[in-house]
Amino acid sequence: MVKVGIIVGSLRKNSFSKQVADNVVPLFPEGFETEFVDIGNLPLFNQDFEEDLGTPGEYTEFRNKIKELDAVLFVTPEYNRSIPGVLKNALDVGSRPYGESVWNGKPTSIISQSPGTLAGFGANHHLRQVLAFLNMPVVQQPEVYIGSVHELLDEKGKLRKDTLELLQSFVDTFVDLIKRHQS
Repeated sequence: MVKVGIIVGSLRKNSFSKQVADNVVPLFPEGFETEFVDIGNLPLFNQDFEEDLGTPGEYTEFRNKIKELDAVLFVTPEYNRSIPGVLKNALDVGSRPYGESVWNGKPTSIISQSPGTLAGFGANHHLRQVLAFLNMPVVQQPEVYIGSVHELLDEKGKLRKDTLELLQSFVDTFVDLIKRHQS
């Protein structure tokens, strides 16, 4: 069983990012298991935690969870033309202690969304920059930016058929990337 962690960059209950992620889960094929990874309980990263203050249990639990995964999907909104602070914090926590990054070599992919027409373009590209440094192979094409997301979700949180078709193509490409890195 291939384990894919899903990290949602928004902490809001019923956020657009979470709704999009919920729509993506059933698009993975048989043999792939998805799991949402909570990032909202992580204390802000402080290098002193790795030294004098001692590592918080939340850090250890999070790092161990990421180590169990074969791949990671990020679904994120855009905050001020970049990634949300909670997402950057999770990336920083997982990248430490130095030389022991839990992200190293894990295949990944990104979906950004926004009620606006820019569709989280800034967040998507800032996240790509961080993931490149963390040595995570990222799905390059198709890129997924979902603009006007509130118009694409129905009252039950289901995406329109044409958006699901795009996401299926994206998931298929992500699955291929994961398989290439497993062999």
